[in-house]
Amino acid sequence: MKKFNEFKLKPVVNGFVGEKIDINRILNKEIIVEKYKVEDSKFKDKAYKKCLNLQVIVDGTQRVVFIGARVLIETISQLEEDDFPFKTTIIEENDRYLFT
Repeated sequence: MKKFNEFKLKPVVNGFVGEKIDINRILNKEIIVEKYKVEDSKFKDKAYKKCLNLQVIVDGTQRVVFIGARVLIETISQLEEDDFPFKTTIIEENDRYLFT
């Protein structure tokens, strides 16, 4: 019988790296978006029940942003896997967050 370490498997790491950063700290700053994930929000009382998790690089440091912004979710969901990473700036316009 084989031992598990003989399979030479590498762990699959799907988690995000870095400390959480508030969206307000990266607004109007150029960032690099490395990857994203959309999942159900913990805050069930909100109008939009999805949460966008972004793995970003800001000022040379990896950070994680969590936000329930429908426009950002709908926009980033249109990208293909090979579109990542990409540079962008998130702005607030008319009470909405937008990628520029």
